[in-house]
Amino acid sequence: MSFVRGEVRVSVPATSANLGPGYDSLGLALGLRDELTATTIHDGLEVVVEGEGAGALPLDESHLVVRSMWAGFGAMGIAPPGIRLHCRNVIPHARGLGSSSAAIVGGLGLARALVSDGPSRLSDGDLVQLAADLEGHPDNVAPAALGGFTISGREGMSWYAVSAPVDPRIRAVAFVPPYSLSTELARSLLPASVPHADAAADAGRTALLVAALGGAPEHLLTATRDYLHQDYRRPAMPESLALVDALRADGVPAVVSGAGPTVLAFLADGVPGLLAAADLRGRCPGGWVAHELDVDRSGVRVG
Repeated sequence: MSFVRGEVRVSVPATSANLGPGYDSLGLALGLRDELTATTIHDGLEVVVEGEGAGALPLDESHLVVRSMWAGFGAMGIAPPGIRLHCRNVIPHARGLGSSSAAIVGGLGLARALVSDGPSRLSDGDLVQLAADLEGHPDNVAPAALGGFTISGREGMSWYAVSAPVDPRIRAVAFVPPYSLSTELARSLLPASVPHADAAADAGRTALLVAALGGAPEHLLTATRDYLHQDYRRPAMPESLALVDALRADGVPAVVSGAGPTVLAFLADGVPGLLAAADLRGRCPGGWVAHELDVDRSGVRVG
């Protein structure tokens, strides 16, 4: 086992988790990619960050990509003498678009790519397991690693992640506000229990959402109705929930992306009742940024 010569490049997509009712279980990869490059060096650590997080992220061993790389090297039983890392970040940070999952999956992908027989030592399944351990939950890391639409969770001592089909007509618009929201704060607003009727309604909507994304986008509005988490989080992001309410009142399948505060709205070409991308972009609040995004099918990739 040895390290490859020269620089390796990895890119990893943004992700949106929950998608309304699929709390901590559903995730979708989106066409907005961070690019990471790395090489082994004789000694030490060199980190450069461009774009999102530049000037704010640490440039030492505490950097999440670096920590993830070392976790990957540890899983493969090899340690480089030093690392040079360059991050070109475009995924907004702390906005509900999976920036931390992209860093984790990207770091693991870099470590695997730097080892000559890395893919045989750290399979995609192994990578998802390790990434979910680092993140604490799999709903964002699974689509970041595998691409597309994933259903994930925990069974016993291990994580599972299953890819599900996405209708090729489906795209999304992400409305990103100019302020952030920590996942910890968003989770702290959730109650310890919910009414049985709400849990049952959410379970039905989650099942319907899998079908709607897979080939029945005309059901996306009903399928994205959430009963478990979004309204409880309204005090932390009133503008986001107001936008969700307004879009849904006009028939747009809109949800809070992950823990928020980004709002994700679905569109599907040729499906009656769903707004076109141009119409959706026109609903972007002042000071926010609208990204029209395809579903990313490939997940983390080298090159």
